[in-house]
This record gives sequence, C-alpha cells and structure tokens, in this order.
Amino acid sequence: QVRLVESGGDLVQAGGSLRLSCAAAGSTFSINTMGWYRQAPGKEREWVALIITGSSTRYADSVRGRFTISKDNTNHMMYLQMNNLKPEDTAVYYCNHNVWRGGGLYDYWGQGTQVTVSS
Repeated sequence: QVRLVESGGDLVQAGGSLRLSCAAAGSTFSINTMGWYRQAPGKEREWVALIITGSSTRYADSVRGRFTISKDNTNHMMYLQMNNLKPEDTAVYYCNHNVWRGGGLYDYWGQGTQVTVSS
C-alpha cells in the first residue's frame, strides 16, 4: 500500500504563486509515472504535470511555462511549483503514483488539496 498526502493548497490572488507538496509513505513499488492532477467543480479530473520513469517531465498545455514539477527521492516527496496562477487553475489538486504491482499498473491517489485563485 502507498499513502500519498498532499499539502500546500490555499486561497491566492491571480498572479500569485503556491507550492504543493506530496509526501509518500508505505510500500515501495516500481514507479511508472508520478504526477499531479486536478479536478474543478463540474469537470473531470485532468492531468497537470507528470514525471515519467526517470526524470522526464510533461506538462499540460494550460500550465506549461507556469508550473514546475519536481521530486526529492531521498525524502519521498514530490512538488508542484505554481506561478502566475489564474482563476481557471482553481481546483482540487491530487498527487498520483502510477506503479507496477502484481504484473500490472495501479494508481495511488492522495486525498487532494484545494487551490482557489481569486480574480
């Protein structure tokens, strides 16, 4: 079992910055991808930023150039630095680990952290 705990969500004005953190604990599985997703009210969950096997990163078009994903393997942490926030970034942000388990891929999710950007 993998436990993921997000923190860092807050209310911020447009143009501001936040850094989200994700702490991982529990069983050690081989990670396929790790990343951040978000879900706004009335919308489906969408991916925001990913770290592919190793250290390659991917960003959704809507956040590229404003958000930066990073990880600290030593402390089992993952971060999302969010700059120049916009009201449309308002959502619950979730940490995800997609891991190899039992011969297949499995998703672990955190409980989410609320980010609200006021205009």
